[in-house]
Amino acid sequence: MLHLLTDENFNHRILRGLCRVVPHLDYMTAQAAGLKGAADPQLLDWAAQEDRVLVTHDLKTIPKHAYERVRASQRMPGVVALPKSMRIGQAIDDLRLLVECCDASELENLVIYLPL
Repeated sequence: MLHLLTDENFNHRILRGLCRVVPHLDYMTAQAAGLKGAADPQLLDWAAQEDRVLVTHDLKTIPKHAYERVRASQRMPGVVALPKSMRIGQAIDDLRLLVECCDASELENLVIYLPL
């Protein structure tokens, strides 16, 4: 199962719904990790140190910084990026599929865009 880090602006309704359908979900919010207001590179660095896939609505800057880490041969456990306009139910279903069916090594150095 994937270990997740949600960024500061991630929709908590999606997170609560995901926790309902995946009761044993291993996640950390940026706020709980003490990363409120952290820059994207800092979030990605923390995620790499903690072996967590970053889940975000940021489709512009997070992927750019993630691939900069890959080009610099820095660890990047993966990013899941979904638009804020995505329906909550579909976001929960797609995230559940990833969390329950993917091995962490399958997302290493990748940015996955939802919907699937």
